[in-house]
Amino acid sequence: MNAVANIASPRLMLVGGGTVSQVAEVLGKFGLSRPLIVTDPFMVSSGLVRRCIEPLAEAAIPTAMFSDTIPEPTDTIVEAGVRAIAAGHYDCLIGFGGGSPIDTAKAMAVLAQGGGRMRDYKVPRLADTGALPVIAIPTTAGTGSECTRFTVITDAEHDEKMLISGLGCLPLAAIVDFELTFTVPPRTTADTGIDSLTHALEAYVSRRANPFSDALALAAMELIGANIRTAFAEPGNSGARAAMMLGATQAGLAFSNSSVALVHGMSRPIGAHFHVPHGLSNAMLLPAITRFSVPGNPERYAEAARRAGFAALSDGVETACGKLVAGLEQLNAALGVPTPSAYGIDEATWHGKLPVMASQALASGSPGNNPRVPDSAEIVGLYREVWLGSRSNA
Repeated sequence: MNAVANIASPRLMLVGGGTVSQVAEVLGKFGLSRPLIVTDPFMVSSGLVRRCIEPLAEAAIPTAMFSDTIPEPTDTIVEAGVRAIAAGHYDCLIGFGGGSPIDTAKAMAVLAQGGGRMRDYKVPRLADTGALPVIAIPTTAGTGSECTRFTVITDAEHDEKMLISGLGCLPLAAIVDFELTFTVPPRTTADTGIDSLTHALEAYVSRRANPFSDALALAAMELIGANIRTAFAEPGNSGARAAMMLGATQAGLAFSNSSVALVHGMSRPIGAHFHVPHGLSNAMLLPAITRFSVPGNPERYAEAARRAGFAALSDGVETACGKLVAGLEQLNAALGVPTPSAYGIDEATWHGKLPVMASQALASGSPGNNPRVPDSAEIVGLYREVWLGSRSNA
């Protein structure tokens, strides 16, 4: 565990049901009045973005919208967003939607400030400045992007998911309203829920963990472990939705101030090459990578198992770790997480891309934070194991 913790978070966070109605007041606190809303076509067609626009209109704050964001955002979309910024006179961006619109808004701010191409900002470079502040309003309980100093953007030319890190990616404020998640479909609820569980688990076992991130990661695992199945099975359950939203934000703060690790490092290439949603690719990987990683820090994995409800508080380390891996496999089964094959990925293409996927995973830096750091051959082996599915089904 690091002796020194470098802590960063939004200056203001509103957390609770109905808080989106206070968006105008949030802008007013920072002297902002000319927002560009960054969202996606579904938020527009479903009408959900009106939950953001209407209180701004009531406060006589004019709005414009960039709604061309896509799942797993690309550098070309970010460049289009920067052109939209240049065409207006905006003083802030409002990222409204799932992780993709919020990540896009962050990247737009960074690229508008420094120019060039998005690939110029990928780690290890620090993207510490942004042209405009970002107000983040998530509509899913998963990515935690509303409170992190990271964004992930795909280099469309090279099929590479790039991690962009720095204070330029950190939202100025976040409005975390669980009522915006009631219409999220079960598949998205499951995928984003496992994404947030992965954030908390990886933040806790990371080599960059610290007491600040630990407290948030453990609290998040308790909330997510206790509520993810209910939120999936009962979409209108207010208690479960509120708990999942809070857990996702806590997990976001945890990994933003610790790190993610091997799951995320291996997940990004799957999204880039096969267009698997980020949370789903994390879910595909989580059991196998946890099994691989446990020997690197069994005590921490055991405590995670107890806090997330996979193991009893009285279980010893070895028993708890075994229950964690088994529990993650059972959770995937309960939430209908497919294998890469069942998702429709071609087997020959999958195996043909393993060397480049392993190289991209290592280049991201995330595997180096893992309790057990793999080499390229071990990452290839894990991708092959994930193709087969759980060991019980192999």
